[in-house]
Amino acid sequence: MKVALDDDGFLVNLSDWDLNVAAWLAENDGVKLLEAHIEVIKLLRTYYAKTQVSPAMRVFVKLVRTQLGAESGNSIYLMQLFGESPAKTAAKWAGLPRPTNCL
Repeated sequence: MKVALDDDGFLVNLSDWDLNVAAWLAENDGVKLLEAHIEVIKLLRTYYAKTQVSPAMRVFVKLVRTQLGAESGNSIYLMQLFGESPAKTAAKWAGLPRPTNCL
């Protein structure tokens, strides 16, 4: 796939993103995208379109809880989907900038 990435694997040009790019970015991290991932990724993209912010973990969890319910909006569930740093990984797969305050 021909998309430019920065040193951390985030898209250089946010306009390069589509679901195929998301799947490719996830595969690079050893994960096959599931519908549960896509649901959260689309939510993040909508949030970013409104705010121009990639949310850090606390805001990310609250956003998911508010939009998708308590079963999805908790740290444990999001870590199961996106690994040790869910806000960072989800933002990367969503084609968004790295969230501030994420290691």
